[in-house]
Amino acid sequence: MSEVAYLSVPAAGGKREQTKLANRQMILDAARAVFAELGYETATVRDIIRRTGLSVGAFYNYYRSKEEVYEALSDDGARRFRPILQAQYDAADGDFETYIRGAIRAYYVFLVDEHEAWQTTRPVEERQPHMQVETPEMRAVFEQVRNSIELIRRKDQQSHVDAEYLAAACIAIAREVGHHMLMRRPLDTEGAAEFAVQMIMGGLPALPRIG
Repeated sequence: MSEVAYLSVPAAGGKREQTKLANRQMILDAARAVFAELGYETATVRDIIRRTGLSVGAFYNYYRSKEEVYEALSDDGARRFRPILQAQYDAADGDFETYIRGAIRAYYVFLVDEHEAWQTTRPVEERQPHMQVETPEMRAVFEQVRNSIELIRRKDQQSHVDAEYLAAACIAIAREVGHHMLMRRPLDTEGAAEFAVQMIMGGLPALPRIG
């Protein structure tokens, strides 16, 4: 095999991967627009395919249903939020309240940015499935929050609570308050964050301690 032919192999492979990535992104962008315009329940796979210009067969090479596409959108958002979440832990310097306040504020700013990216006036509850979606990246976010709480707990002898339950509660409160924040006008990330933080911190002293 000549040197030219040898060097062309990885280039071709790289181009195929770039095409796959581009097609996946095209599908996600199309789905975001379709869900924003039609609502998740009304939208169909064919609506998404029409927006991409891909063939039906090409679409199904990447996703099997609109549920999978929505999960991929959710996964993408969680993946992009994880470095932001880590930065809040790093800045908290071992203080639980500082970490929770920073994380929730950052999450709500992220939610508003995502909301504006959809470029729609359709209510947020119509743009997503009624079921709770849990993706690998969302589970990774949970693990990240739980691990952060566990590390803080080891530093703070007064915070010996169940890190897994506390992470679940913090995420649930942040998610539900954030959901309703997006439905209110004007959007108030600070007010929503402070409400969620006070709910968590106010309830923390009553939680059972573990050894």
